[in-house]
Amino acid sequence: MAEDRTFVELLVLFGRALREAGLPVGSGDLEHFCNAVTLLDPDDLGDLYWSGRATLISRRDHIAIYDRIFREFFSAQSQASSDGDVPPSPSEETHAVLKIPDSEIESNSGEEEETQLGLVASNTEISRDKSFADCTPEELVALRRIMARMSLSPPQKKTRRRCVGRIPDRLDIRRMARQTMRLQYESPRLLWSSRKLKVRPLVFILDVSGSMSDYSRNLLQFACSSRRAAGRVEVFCFGTRLTRITLALDRPKLDDAITDATKLVTDWDGGTQIGASLQEFVQQWGRRGMGRGAIVVICSDGHDRGEPAVLADALEKLDRLSHRIVWMNPYKGDVENYQPTTLGMTVANRFVDTVVSGHNLRSLEDFAVKLPQLR
Repeated sequence: MAEDRTFVELLVLFGRALREAGLPVGSGDLEHFCNAVTLLDPDDLGDLYWSGRATLISRRDHIAIYDRIFREFFSAQSQASSDGDVPPSPSEETHAVLKIPDSEIESNSGEEEETQLGLVASNTEISRDKSFADCTPEELVALRRIMARMSLSPPQKKTRRRCVGRIPDRLDIRRMARQTMRLQYESPRLLWSSRKLKVRPLVFILDVSGSMSDYSRNLLQFACSSRRAAGRVEVFCFGTRLTRITLALDRPKLDDAITDATKLVTDWDGGTQIGASLQEFVQQWGRRGMGRGAIVVICSDGHDRGEPAVLADALEKLDRLSHRIVWMNPYKGDVENYQPTTLGMTVANRFVDTVVSGHNLRSLEDFAVKLPQLR
């Protein structure tokens, strides 16, 4: 709470600086500004800039003053933090570059001026093809910020209900009959109907055992971002037992949500019981409706210490319940013709529809693009 109060005081000081520069910034505007920042990432200067510009500026000729004060104020705050007791900022390779539009009325060049601030990690220099296991802590922080902003279109399914459609699918006889009675002697137009689309459930089952330690937190971040983007997303974690963490991921701040979710998992970085965990999901959650017609994404390397027969039985039941089973194995890498190398993957290969990789940001982005096609 002390950190939140300090950050609010910083935003109030920024509003006071704008007021001293001649801008009509009132207490109500500052309240809207603080509320807008809480919905975004306060560590991202881009979000901070645009939330302030949207809530504190009401006239076009005030934008140039706002840009100048924003640049001077947060550059000074960054310099003060690096000179005080705060730990030193990241290296120059991880500095952020905030591009502020050149909004001077007399300038028509359209050029952008860059301000370098040292407390925010940059996402421009991070390679999307670099494995999570090879990334430095600063690079992982920047990659997670990118994942937090990934756009994901949820998969959809056709329902039995029909609606007005433009694509020729099936003639809407009832509407055509009503139209004919209104037109009397005039010939009616052809009217079509199509089946309504409904968001298909998406279930993430994440392996958080010791063998997945280099990838589990990043895959959890991706699952959390998917829930915020798609809505009907359930997230489970397992090591030796299954834990549902969906409700913990609904906190407003992403870091707080992931922290609460990891606290619920008591077997993080422990052993692996894939078959028993999937069996528990089918019995406790899947048969009650959560797995019916869903796309189930199992994120695991396939190292199972349980009985292969238990894993095969659980996957067989899950295959009958779900619509698709996608196995995300980070050790697949960029290999196209991947062959199972673990006993768990060998058993699962008969029941899995697709095997994808989740070892870097590029593979997660590719999966997000292909996800709407899994109908």
